Amino acid sequence: MSLHFPFLSKKDMEQIDALKESYGGASAIEESIRKMREYPARKKVAEEKGFGEMLEKAEEYAKVFPKVDDFIEKENISFTKPGIATTQVSGWQGAPITLRAMKLISEDQKTLVPEEFISVMALTEDYVLNGELLTTLAMSENIMQAEKFCNTNMVSTPQSNEIYQRLEKITGEKFETFSPDNNSRALILKNMGTPFGNLGGVEVANNNHLIYLDGVLRTAVNTGGDFFLNPSWSTIVAACYLARDIKNLSFKISMLLSTQNAIQLRMLMNIMKEYLREDGSTAIYEINLGNGQSPDMFIQCAKELKESGIPGVSVAGHLRINPDLGLADFDWTENAYKVLDSGTDMTIKYESDGTSRDLDTMGAYFLPKDERLANAEQIGNVIYYKCVRCTNDAKEIMKRGHKATFGKLSYK
Repeated sequence: MSLHFPFLSKKDMEQIDALKESYGGASAIEESIRKMREYPARKKVAEEKGFGEMLEKAEEYAKVFPKVDDFIEKENISFTKPGIATTQVSGWQGAPITLRAMKLISEDQKTLVPEEFISVMALTEDYVLNGELLTTLAMSENIMQAEKFCNTNMVSTPQSNEIYQRLEKITGEKFETFSPDNNSRALILKNMGTPFGNLGGVEVANNNHLIYLDGVLRTAVNTGGDFFLNPSWSTIVAACYLARDIKNLSFKISMLLSTQNAIQLRMLMNIMKEYLREDGSTAIYEINLGNGQSPDMFIQCAKELKESGIPGVSVAGHLRINPDLGLADFDWTENAYKVLDSGTDMTIKYESDGTSRDLDTMGAYFLPKDERLANAEQIGNVIYYKCVRCTNDAKEIMKRGHKATFGKLSYK
């Protein structure tokens, strides 16, 4: 059955196509991402930007990271049950914080590298181009060998006047902005529903999806970042269309989208189905199902996604969340056991270690750069304890007979 009304108009598609061509077109973008994911290329840029010493320390820490194989052998574990848990930790807020977490992991000899990392950092020009994001990706994806590192692009992020002028010229749009200073512009958000300004920029009014896509492409070609959080229905549609022919660019659906039940999941699957790639795959790599879901609803969503015939899409659930993100003392661990025991694969995600630790908050995600760097050690401690909680829960899952997967550095 075809759509009653198309998601994108001819004008929408022409604007997205023009934006993609402004970065050289699909093939050039794909090649830029590939080249900038190689460690020598990243290390060279990091050294030029003053992050070489930081990478050297990261390399040394990584040499003594513990291995999951040793735990499996010590505990005499065998994987007898279907249902695989993929480990994921959120909050890798830049290079100094990531390095601090690595130092603590190297010292405790127990904590394992999660398979997937999430970063809720505003993709400012400074962060994308000054070498810090690239260094963070090098530590995470090349040294610790995380399978995925998800960046978060927020349309509320101020960008230079030049970026807005370029985008308006390419797309023919005029964006409603204000000037925080003489050199930059930022979207005016109308729905300031939280202390973080509509959760840092979920609002995608009018044609602001173009700002989202531009930030994704700028980050991808300059750093090799290939995985991005997506918080709104319009940006999901636009991203699926954009990346149909950019095969190494993918997206994660945020729980902020409120995919809380199978009805909403079906809405999402219709979007994915409309903009499949030639091989039948989608640009959506992972869906974070909402915190309000019961384990039965999670299982149903996973089943319907599998039955859709759209390959390669995983489903994630928060096991712990920041104390200012939702219900106090939120703990989905027992529910995760029920999901896994049903034979359903799931990604176990940690926004928190569950202890209400200082700076283990959503607020810490939105600190100004100077405050973030001043608190890098303390925030790095928070990330470390999330990894500890993730590791301990994953070890319990393995003791129960289910496989849990980690970053490649955690294997011999």
